[in-house]
Amino acid sequence: MFSIGYCCLLALCGCTLAYIEIPEAYLTAIRQDRADEQAAGEYNYDEQGDDWTGTCQSGENQSPIDLIYEDSKIVAIPRLRFNYYDQALQTPLVITNNGHTANMVIPQTRGGQRPSINGSLLPGNFEVQSVHFHWGSRETKGSEHAINFQRYDVEMHIVHKNTIYDTMGEATMHPDGLAVLGVMFRAVDRQTSQHYGLNKIFNQLPRIVQYGSNATITGRLTVGQLLGNIVTGEFFTYNGSLTTPDCAEAVTWTVFPDVLDYPRRQIAKLWNLRDSRQKPLIDNYRSIQDTNNRDVYYRTIQ
Repeated sequence: MFSIGYCCLLALCGCTLAYIEIPEAYLTAIRQDRADEQAAGEYNYDEQGDDWTGTCQSGENQSPIDLIYEDSKIVAIPRLRFNYYDQALQTPLVITNNGHTANMVIPQTRGGQRPSINGSLLPGNFEVQSVHFHWGSRETKGSEHAINFQRYDVEMHIVHKNTIYDTMGEATMHPDGLAVLGVMFRAVDRQTSQHYGLNKIFNQLPRIVQYGSNATITGRLTVGQLLGNIVTGEFFTYNGSLTTPDCAEAVTWTVFPDVLDYPRRQIAKLWNLRDSRQKPLIDNYRSIQDTNNRDVYYRTIQ
């Protein structure tokens, strides 16, 4: 590890000069994530993605979709296994406003492991890569998936890569490349929250209002804390796509129907972010896509 002025090194705006210690491997991952985001090209949510081209327009296995319990196949599915999700991550972590969302690349744990998931219907072992959010506005709900025709205030995505692929770019080229966990947030009027990990992220949002700005998160944080107190034993799972260009059909989705209650005052911090055009970064969700007769499975707790 070494000391850097990370605001200068990453050439990000909107932050004050600070010298902190960040491992070179984490810096490399942040740079790669930024490069992957830029490779997607310019896009916005003015039409909720309906104007996106390429696979976004022509794909047959696109996401998000409306997840309907009565239309799902309720079958015996192995439980989803969380590995090293309870282990503290190396800190500081860096959260960035990339113009489309608040995004945080996730490093290894302090013990050097990378948190991962397997089991369920996942075609392999998937290491966590990043977490980001989709939201609406003061007037609109902003989750991407709907559950039984209902949409929620925020949807958090925890993105994982199949360990058989070296990079995210390579993984997006294969149908078994990625696995994403979708968690719904419901805005509630209570002022305080016991969701310690999420609070550490949302408390930094006022520091990343401007496009390209970033902030650091210190102290103890685990990936498992991001799940709050939701029940992870019940979930929908199906084969779909990324919900941002180029909408690669490489994702095994796991979306939990249990909803996390979170203070409205915290969620409201998302509405203040700005995109690359200096416009309010709101309603950053893609419209519901056709299921096209895909199988959607539902796991119940036995």
